[in-house]
Parts: sequence; C-alpha cells; structure tokens
Amino acid sequence: MSVAGGQAAGPVSWNAVTLNRRRALAALAAGAVAPAALAGCFGRAGKNADNAPPSAPALTFEPALESGAVADVLPTAAVGVTVRDGWFQRVALTNPAGKVLTGTFNRERTRYTVTEPLGYGSVYTWSGSVVGHDGHAVPVAGTITTVTPTAVIDGGFQLADGQTVGVAAPVILQFDGPIADKAAVERALSIVTEPPVEGSWAWLPDEVQGARVHWRSRDYFPAGTTVRVDAKLYGLALGDGAYGAQDMSLEFSIGRRQVVKAEVSSHRIQVIRDEGVIMDFPCSYGQADKARNITRNGVHVVSEKYADFYMSNPAAGYSNIHERWAVRISNNGEFIHANPSSAGAQGNTNVTNGCINLSTEDAEQYFYSAIYGDPVEVTGSSIELSYADGDIWDWAVDWDTWVSMSALSSTEPSRTSLPSVAPATPTDAPTLSGTPTTTTSSARPGG
Repeated sequence: MSVAGGQAAGPVSWNAVTLNRRRALAALAAGAVAPAALAGCFGRAGKNADNAPPSAPALTFEPALESGAVADVLPTAAVGVTVRDGWFQRVALTNPAGKVLTGTFNRERTRYTVTEPLGYGSVYTWSGSVVGHDGHAVPVAGTITTVTPTAVIDGGFQLADGQTVGVAAPVILQFDGPIADKAAVERALSIVTEPPVEGSWAWLPDEVQGARVHWRSRDYFPAGTTVRVDAKLYGLALGDGAYGAQDMSLEFSIGRRQVVKAEVSSHRIQVIRDEGVIMDFPCSYGQADKARNITRNGVHVVSEKYADFYMSNPAAGYSNIHERWAVRISNNGEFIHANPSSAGAQGNTNVTNGCINLSTEDAEQYFYSAIYGDPVEVTGSSIELSYADGDIWDWAVDWDTWVSMSALSSTEPSRTSLPSVAPATPTDAPTLSGTPTTTTSSARPGG
C-alpha cells in the first residue's frame, strides 16, 4: 500500500482503520471537525453559483397575452397573473368605466386572481407592479378584450324560489330569443331531486318566437320531493353569435299529492288527496256540439287561480263576464270555476264552453285546495289535449316521445305530431290576467 508523496508505508491494521473512523464520526457529532476540513472531503462549492445575479421577475397572464393583449375572451374565463422570481406590490384589472374588479392574492403574493366575472364586449386593463429578488420594480401591463355577442339572450323560470307545487308541475325555462345550440344549453342545465326522480328536458314549440325548454318527471313527483335547478348560462355560446345573459337557480318543493279525476260522462269530479277522496262534486263539462267547446282529454296542470276573474269568449257570444273561484287548468280557456247559471245541468248534462262548472260553494272549496302543478286528469272526452291548448301539455306526450324532444337525445321526435311553431293561444280563451313569477334579477353580471 502506498501513501501520498510516494513513501512506502508499513502494514495497516483494519482494527486501527475502524477505530479511527469511529473517532472521526464521534468528533463530527461533537462539532469538533471544522467546516474547512469537511469541504476537503466533499469538494468546493463553485464561486459562480454564489455570485450569480438574481433572475428578473417573469409574469404569466391568464388568459395569455400576445404582444400585451388578448381578444375574444369569454367573460367567465379564469383571469389572473402569476410572477416568478418576485412578488406583487399591487395589481388591478380595471373595466372601461374605471372600476377595479375584485381579486385576491395568494399568501406569498406571487399569484393574483380576479374573482369577479367580466362583462361582454369590454376592454379591461392590467396595471400594477412587481418587485424582483434583485430589488427592482417591474410594471404589470396588458389588456383583455371580451367577446361581443350578436345577441344576449335572457331567460326565467315559471316557478318562484321556495314555492311549493303539485306533483305534476314541470320546470319551464323560457328564453326571450331563439336558441340555435339547444344541446349546449341542456348541458349547462342540472336538476337534483331528493329523493332521486327520473325526468328529461324537452324543447317545446314556442309561440312567442323565443325558445322554451321544459323538464318533466317520468311519473308524478313523490309528495315531499325537494328540487334544485341550476342554469349556468352566463358566458355560454348559444349559437349564431348569441350568448347567455346570466346564471339562474331555482329551489322548490313538492307538496301533498292531490289529483283531480274528471270523467266527462259521469258529470262529476273527484279530488283525491294522498289516495283518499276528499271531495266529490257534481259538475258540467264542455258541450259536445262544437269542437271548441269540448273539454280536452288528458292530464291538465293547474297553473293559476283567481278568486274573481272576468272571462271573455267572443266566439261564444259573451264578454267580460264575472266568474268566481276560477282555477286555470289550461291556456286554451279551460278553468274549473263556479257558475250558478249552469246549476241545473251540474251532475247530469254537459253544457259549458269547455270549462268545468261547479256550484259556488263547491268551487270555493276546491279553489282553496288547489296549488300550481296539481294534475287534473280528464277522461272520456273525444279530443285530446295537445300543443294547440297552451303552454303546458307536457303530460299529453308519451314518455318515449318526450325524451326524444331533448336536444341531447339520439332519437328524433316525430315531426308530424310536433310542429316547429305552436299555434297561438285560441282567441276565444279568457284573457290572461297574471304573469309568471321568475327568480332572475334585473342586474346582470359583468364587472
């Protein structure tokens, strides 16, 4: 064995080596070995690493800027800026009116996130400064231009938030303009029920040249069901350059199960509450002399009620007639209401212009039991309820056809039975004297 300097050395005892190693380790543990000595074992740190200047701060914008700008950004896009090798002194994103949008820093002040949605067709300006590890300040600058829609389409639900409704109530979302990309809208809609309930969206012909989509359960809702609807439409491309005006949500619940059984040939109606008959009244249905007078067959849905209502039916020769305890079951003019003038026919003869007539006392009792969404099942009539009978004919459509009316369905609905545009409400129907309640706000998003 040789040692440094080329001098020969005598035999080395392995016991001595082991002992010396133990002593060295003991000395190291006690802090007796100088750092310089350790450096001789592991080599020297490079001088260049100790003296390298700090890197200049680097900014990364979201969405990414090209030459300091980005255009056609969706107002719902994630917006923020991140710095590497530095920290933010201040950051702001300002809209054209000079308002600074709300935002937050992370704990290290290396990330700033805008927490407020942008508006349509606007230019937003980044400003602020970053301090690098070298102590120098670097400006934050750039612009974001959001997409400009050809149209901004709004919508509203027919139900009020927190409302309690009947077991046949559909969810209706009415838009104030045509929707080209219906599939995109459906993908942005969600319904959660407790307990779980099977249902489907369907697009119905719209007589006001807008668009409307209904959600209907396959069977009547179980009593006590809770429902939440979310429509994430703000910033959503609706086709043909149009975009959604705002997000919407709705929460409602299903009340008791009440179903009206209305057999035309029996001249009676029964009101069934939770499987028990709570009312059984004589009545008169539509006279069968003219098609327009026939009470329509099928599941009607209670949509409105008025303690006092003034009815007009020019085709039948009357106008502005005061009626009491009127419960609307279709927009074709069908009501369940009091009519003392038909009292002699109630229970034995059908003489009305399509409404279901009751005595004043019976009509008042039924009136106070009815809520929006209660089903009224008319049977024994010769004409079926259809799209020609107003807004809610959802239950007149069999389930397979209803599912095919979804924009996400792989099956096309029959065009022979579902026209692209529904006929207007019949001119002889009583004039609508109320408007649906919506849960939307007049204030639209966008900073």
